[in-house]
Amino acid sequence: MFGRWSYTCILLLAALATPLAARERLPGPIPASVAVVIDGDTLRVKARVWLGQEVDTLVRLHGVDAPELDGRCADERSRAEDARAFVRRRTQDRPVTLVDVRTDKYGGRVLARVMAADGTDLGAALVAAGLAKAYRGGRRVPWCLPPAR
Repeated sequence: MFGRWSYTCILLLAALATPLAARERLPGPIPASVAVVIDGDTLRVKARVWLGQEVDTLVRLHGVDAPELDGRCADERSRAEDARAFVRRRTQDRPVTLVDVRTDKYGGRVLARVMAADGTDLGAALVAAGLAKAYRGGRRVPWCLPPAR
């Protein structure tokens, strides 16, 4: 009897904790260095969370959708390379700052605004340069045009 009750309590606590973790946010600023630019809207960073303590994590840029490197058409793949190169140029050998860090809906990474060393929001800069689209959730707009009929 006690075993079943304990198991039920653990499941209940886990179910209650999940929505809390999904809403958890860190306002920042959190200093970081970019280890790898995965693509136009995803970076692997080393975030300094405490004196002498760094966390290696994937960060997705908040508010943008960049083209995918394995996109559906050559144009999308080319744009994806341009977006990745843009982010590399802005972050190479320079610190970045993470702001408004939260759990990403897919897990395994966080969602954050990433500020370049000059204070520029990388996501906003990508959109302004035409290398990404603004994204506020929901269905993403495709990068490839359907074939003409």
